[in-house]
Amino acid sequence: MEEKVLKAMQDAGKPVRPGDIAKALGVDSKEVSKAIDALKKQGKVISPKRCFYSPA
Repeated sequence: MEEKVLKAMQDAGKPVRPGDIAKALGVDSKEVSKAIDALKKQGKVISPKRCFYSPA
């Protein structure tokens, strides 16, 4: 799931919200949020502004 979320962020080319990623992948937004949290801890994702995320 983490890899799919990261790929979706890279494809978007701009900071995105977890809900937008969930819609694009057709999964629950809670799953996306969990994946984003894990990616943040690994340093692969940053949050340029509140509730938006982009690849680091």
